[in-house]
Amino acid sequence: MANSANRRGERLVTLFVVGFLALNYPLLSLFATDARLFGIPLLVAYLFSVWAAFIFLTWWIVGRPHNGTRRGKGH
Repeated sequence: MANSANRRGERLVTLFVVGFLALNYPLLSLFATDARLFGIPLLVAYLFSVWAAFIFLTWWIVGRPHNGTRRGKGH
């Protein structure tokens, strides 16, 4: 179980680093144009897409049960 918790921690740190890079200047400047995606400015669409993806990935990493056991009430 300690190995599982260690891997989960490593995944969260990796997700943090990727998120930091994805929401930092060099990459954001690529999307700061007048282009639109379905009528939404490209930068806004990128920010909300990345934000939603990182919420999902955090849920996926943290929310999975350990050791194949299911979480239920009282666990």
